[in-house]
Amino acid sequence: MNETESFLRRPLIRLAGGIVTPGALLVGFVIVAATVVFSAIAGRGLRRVLKRRGLSAGAQFATVKIARYVLTLIGLLVAIDSIGLSLSAVLAASTVLLVGIGFGLQNIAQNFISGLIVLFEQPIRPGDFIKVGDAYGIVTAIGLRATRVVTRDQVTIIVPNSELVNTQVINHSIPTPNLRIAISVGVAYGTDTEIVRRTLLAVPASHSQVLTEPAPEVRFEHFGDSSLDFALLIWIADPGEDRRVSSDLRFEIERRFRAAKIEIPFPQRDVHLRSAATEGAEPRHAPGSS
Repeated sequence: MNETESFLRRPLIRLAGGIVTPGALLVGFVIVAATVVFSAIAGRGLRRVLKRRGLSAGAQFATVKIARYVLTLIGLLVAIDSIGLSLSAVLAASTVLLVGIGFGLQNIAQNFISGLIVLFEQPIRPGDFIKVGDAYGIVTAIGLRATRVVTRDQVTIIVPNSELVNTQVINHSIPTPNLRIAISVGVAYGTDTEIVRRTLLAVPASHSQVLTEPAPEVRFEHFGDSSLDFALLIWIADPGEDRRVSSDLRFEIERRFRAAKIEIPFPQRDVHLRSAATEGAEPRHAPGSS
């Protein structure tokens, strides 16, 4: 027996009913590494199979994610067994750990369970445009603990899965990925409303990202204090572009209104001043004056 073999078989520690040696640790590490690589390759293959069968992107993602977690768990159990540890002792220790998680790490456990709910029920999917809290963004990855959302400012937000389950989340990608935008504008009283309607309907035709179906629509919203209030309603296919498209349309509305001499009013108030001294009243003198 050479020195290398002697070193690999040297007992390091007795743990969970077994003796751990450097050789067993090396074998366990190789098994874990091989499991990670195999689960990644298997995940890509499974995704191709599911795609050929016509499953939605969300269903593909959830299935592949769960399959990779299962394969990784199996690999870990095999690695533990190859190291020489007793699985029954490890499971008993895991039970104690789970109790500790239940009491001391409630948030992690809650996010883990919420992650499973999100993966199975799929209220949101990668690629969906959502609003969570005050932030809008696209879902890029759903993990078992947290979900990544990239905002329109290209900032990544890490959202705990429990927030996706316990709070209100608006998913603009369901039932359709299209987003409706409302552009509000007011015109002066006395303006021909039919001219306003025709002018507003001509605005979206010049923008390439505005959908023709559903067709743009103009609504007479309110009789305001200083204006007649209208709303131009249009649909776009890319929700992440709503701010830019809205800005483009406002520029075009202002240009067309100026060309058609349609006035966009601003709030005005009449202020009436009254003198403190009424007519015929004698001026008041300060005390002590002559």
